[in-house]
Amino acid sequence: MIWDAFITCAVTGVGASTEKNPHVPVTPAEIAAASIEAARAGAAIAHIHVRDPKTGKGSRDVALYAEVVDRIRASDVDVVINLTAGMGGDLVLGGVDAPLPLDMRSTDLVGAEERLAHVTALLPEICTLDCGSMNFAEGDYVMTNTPGMLRAMAKRVQALGVRPEIEVFDTGHLVLCKQLIREGLIDDPVMIQLCMGIPYGAPDDPQTVMAMVNNLPAGAIFSGFSIGRMQLPFAAMALLAGGNIRVGLEDNIWLNRGVPATNAQLVERAVTIIQAMGARVLTPAEVRAKLKLQKRDHRGRAA
Repeated sequence: MIWDAFITCAVTGVGASTEKNPHVPVTPAEIAAASIEAARAGAAIAHIHVRDPKTGKGSRDVALYAEVVDRIRASDVDVVINLTAGMGGDLVLGGVDAPLPLDMRSTDLVGAEERLAHVTALLPEICTLDCGSMNFAEGDYVMTNTPGMLRAMAKRVQALGVRPEIEVFDTGHLVLCKQLIREGLIDDPVMIQLCMGIPYGAPDDPQTVMAMVNNLPAGAIFSGFSIGRMQLPFAAMALLAGGNIRVGLEDNIWLNRGVPATNAQLVERAVTIIQAMGARVLTPAEVRAKLKLQKRDHRGRAA
C-alpha cells in the first residue's frame, strides 16, 4: 500500500473512441481544456496524445502538440505535462497470406529523432518510452519498439533533461528496462507505467500484477492502469500494490454502464478511491519534487 499517491490522466489516446463518447477531446483546444479540467479535479499529471482535428485520428504533428502545451502552460492551472513518444512505431502487415507489402495506410514507422520531434521542441517534464514490441489487439498490427530504437530514444530524452516514463506492457519489457538502466540510459528516479489488460500483453489479474510489481527495478516509482471496465477497480489495485494511479478517456470511456465519462469525472473517482482508502492525493508540486522534474513556463523555459 502507498499512502501518498499521484494521479495521471490520459486524456485522449488515438483510438476510435470519439465515435462512442462525445467527451473524448480531439482539437488542441479540447485536449488542453480536458487536461486543465483533469488537473482541477485532482490529477497531477496530464498524459497527452494529439489528434488530427479533421479526422480525429492520432497524429505526430508538432504544431498540434505545441498548441496544446502552450494553452496548458499559459493557463492558471498547474499540471505536469507528459507527452507520448509512442507515435511512429506502428507496423501493420498486409494480411495473413501476403504480409508484404505492408499496409501503408496504417503503418507509421519513423526514426528516433522524428518520434521525439515534439519532445525536442517543447521540452515537457515527462515523455513516454514504450519499452518493447507486442501484438497489440487484433488484426495484423504490431506495436514496434526495437532495442536499438529504444536505446536511441532513451539517450536523446536523457540529453534533453526530460524524465522518461517507461511503459511496460509485459514481463519482458521489464527485462529491457533494467538493461537500459544498467547501460546508464535512464536516470534516477526511474518512472514506470504498468499497462495491464491490453491484448496481448500482461493480463490485469492480481497474480500477474504482483509478479510485475515484484520484478520492478529497485527504487522505481510506478503507476498502474487497466482498460475498460477494469480501469477504476484497478486504481484500487495499483494503490494496494504500492503504486500510483492512471485514469482517463485514453483507456476507458465509461463512468458507469452506458454512461459516457469525462476525464474530470474519472479523476474525481480516482480521488475518491484514494481518500476512501485513507491515502492522500499528491499535488503537481509534490510530484515534481518526488520525480525530480523541472517545471517550465509558457515559453518552455525553466521556471
